[in-house]
Amino acid sequence: MNKLTIKACPLCGGTHLERALTCVDHYATGEVFHLCRCSECGFLFTQDFPVEAEIGRYYATPDYISHSDTRKGVMNSVYHWVRAYMLGRKARLVMREAHRKTGHLLDIGTGTGYFPATMKRRGWTVEAVEKNEGARRFAAEHFGLDVRPEGELQGMKTESFDVITLWHVMEHLEHLNETWELLHRLLTDKGVLVVAVPNCSSYDAQKYGAYWAAYDVPRHLWHFTPDTMQRFGARHGFILAEHYPMPFDAFYVSMLTERHLHHSCPFLRGLLTGTLAWFSSLVRKERSSSMIYVFRKRSPRA
Repeated sequence: MNKLTIKACPLCGGTHLERALTCVDHYATGEVFHLCRCSECGFLFTQDFPVEAEIGRYYATPDYISHSDTRKGVMNSVYHWVRAYMLGRKARLVMREAHRKTGHLLDIGTGTGYFPATMKRRGWTVEAVEKNEGARRFAAEHFGLDVRPEGELQGMKTESFDVITLWHVMEHLEHLNETWELLHRLLTDKGVLVVAVPNCSSYDAQKYGAYWAAYDVPRHLWHFTPDTMQRFGARHGFILAEHYPMPFDAFYVSMLTERHLHHSCPFLRGLLTGTLAWFSSLVRKERSSSMIYVFRKRSPRA
């Protein structure tokens, strides 16, 4: 298997990289992967991960819910309940931050299509991109969406979208800096970029360490904090306008982690940790399990 070894930090270019954690792929293979941290800027990433052409098999499991839409088990039932609630919140957030009730929206890594379908019902013109063929087919059959393969992103028209969203997608993308450049090109000058990613400086990440389910190796390549997200945006011509906690993520991630640890009563244990994480994020939102970041293009004069 071909693996990609990172020799220079994608954020700052530093070459002093230190092994930070050793994590296990609990979903698909049981393989071990190492996380490295840049000693100069602190950015954390998965080292020696499978290249894009070969990583597909790590998603090929019915338990990977964003592609399979499975409802099997308590944890996946909880996921569906929370997602139904969050879809409305996400839609309202997008419209509030974009200062518009309708517009042209691009959802990258759309999975089975729930979010663009929600925005379409609210009157938006939507385009969606997804790598997984099965997920594209689900979106077409259930929502009537014509979801494009990932390869069509490069051919999209410059400055053609009022809003671009990536909901728990950026951590999966091999070509990280190239993706930021593409987002800047596709977004209108007054457009809004909305990115949600796990937060490896969260309460639950600190509690569980290498067992934290949101490390999700090797599917998650990059592990962001509020600081590193702001710095990536700045590097590519964006200003971080706002950031919001996603407190419900701590419950789901903690339940998954407890199950991976083979603890008894993983649902109840995860519920307890999720509650503690929720209180922690009330005191300091930067400790939320996942964060939503709202970026705007930096003015040429700024």
